[in-house]
Amino acid sequence: MSIEINNESGVVVDEARVLALATHALDFMHIHPDADLAIQFADEQVMEKLHIEFMDEPGPTDVLSFPMDELKPGTPDSPTPAGMLGDIVVCPTVAAAQAVTAGHQAIEEILLLTTHGILHLLGYDHAEPDEEREMFGLQRQILDSFYQGESA
Repeated sequence: MSIEINNESGVVVDEARVLALATHALDFMHIHPDADLAIQFADEQVMEKLHIEFMDEPGPTDVLSFPMDELKPGTPDSPTPAGMLGDIVVCPTVAAAQAVTAGHQAIEEILLLTTHGILHLLGYDHAEPDEEREMFGLQRQILDSFYQGESA
């Protein structure tokens, strides 16, 4: 599995932990080992430009996802085919502010946003209540299993 991380945010991010989480999430979703994923950390200025350009909404946002090959989750017996999953862009300063509000550390918010972005790349959404329950439930399962693996 090829996961490229590029930090242009000016903020120190535990890239090894993000890589471990992304690898775990892709394995959890049965994504082919030859799938490619890019994760970029951007500052608020870049994030705001992307937010305006692609979502037509002002201000910086926390995470944006840009799917490429429209890969879907696989199963244990049939992983998704190899391909380009896409790009995730995360803004660590927005994540840090959200972490304060949520009452946890910035890295936990960054891991949550990375998981959220990966699920968007796989076609999940949260526009409707049923979709939100499914996506957020899956997001929690992935994070819980990741944290359990870290403490083992």
